[in-house]
Amino acid sequence: MPSRRSPVLRAIRLRLPAVPAGARLPLVCAAALLLVACAGAPTRHASLPRTPGKPMIDPSAGLEEISIQAMSLVGTPYRYGGNTPDSGFDCSGLVRYVVARAADVNLPRTTEAMGTRGSALDRSEVASGDLVFFNTTGRANSHVGIYVGQNRFVHAPSTGGTVRLEDMGKPYWASRYNGARRVVAAVNQPLPVQPASPVPTPVPPAAPPDPVPAVDDDPIAAFANK
Repeated sequence: MPSRRSPVLRAIRLRLPAVPAGARLPLVCAAALLLVACAGAPTRHASLPRTPGKPMIDPSAGLEEISIQAMSLVGTPYRYGGNTPDSGFDCSGLVRYVVARAADVNLPRTTEAMGTRGSALDRSEVASGDLVFFNTTGRANSHVGIYVGQNRFVHAPSTGGTVRLEDMGKPYWASRYNGARRVVAAVNQPLPVQPASPVPTPVPPAAPPDPVPAVDDDPIAAFANK
């Protein structure tokens, strides 16, 4: 009668060394279990490379850095014509220095010229890092500061003072507010292109005026900061 042993057991029997009959059964069972365990081991698959996700973008990037840089200069002495921390700052010198350092944007030196750069903002659109302008001398945009959030701005007020954090809600500033402009776009988006100014017609030089004593570019009334 043909043998009914499985091919696995027949193969094991052929490969077993000569051992006493009583010891063969345990060896056969152990070998069979070993073969079944090896055959059933899971196959490992090589892991696929992960595709990096898109970087997160902060919609205020570029603007927050301006306000942080401005806050770091609070306490720097005011100096008419000053444009560095070592020499001191006037209002436009402070703004020009901060925006150049924090956003690599080169602004004009005067507040009047700064008021033509970037894009105008409604009051509800003003965010940290935007420029805020005031009329402190009877002419528009005679004073400028950097908005830092919570209705406050950093500016260099007047001779004898220092760079300071100011509340725009004070009656003095609220009544003289001229508007705000964004000279650095969030997420480095391009700002609206300003139309080119017409080239002025050259005029012959006029006789130099009589010298006048130097005055602040943004004199502030003494009560403004009380």
